Amino acid sequence: MNCLNSAWSAHESELRGWLRRRVGNSALADDLMQDLFLKALRQGERFCAVENARAWLFEVARNTLADHLRLAHHMVELPEDLATPADDTETVDTLTACLPRVLSELSPDDREAILLCDLQGMRQADFAQLKGLSLSAAKSRVQRARLRLRTQMSLVCQVQVDDGGRISDFVPRPLL
Repeated sequence: MNCLNSAWSAHESELRGWLRRRVGNSALADDLMQDLFLKALRQGERFCAVENARAWLFEVARNTLADHLRLAHHMVELPEDLATPADDTETVDTLTACLPRVLSELSPDDREAILLCDLQGMRQADFAQLKGLSLSAAKSRVQRARLRLRTQMSLVCQVQVDDGGRISDFVPRPLL
């Protein structure tokens, strides 16, 4: 491994300087240099076949740095007076109270599809088998029921959705 020793000796200080300028931390640059040396050492005799050892070392150094930066989790201190996000559980609970009324206004087939697949968690394949439908027909039935449920929720509870798809406002309605 004489070729690795000579290439390392010739380019070590240049590589270390390059890494220090990139990371701004001598200890981290030394750690990355150690990783780089181990990668070169693992090449064994293949390293000696490299035409341009300097270019190979810099390429591997760049990749090692990229890997480190990709895995690094930078922490940002948040100010103590940062506002706490609003609690959406009350909104969800109030909107959920509107669901029984809306479900009662759907057709029996739509209500059954929503109850079984969405509220009780039945797989659509099982729903298809239960109803004697093909899987694609069952999926279509569930999708149409969801669309009618959404339309009815918009009408009955006056649900409004923002650009992000989140509920921005609604009017709670009691059961009939």
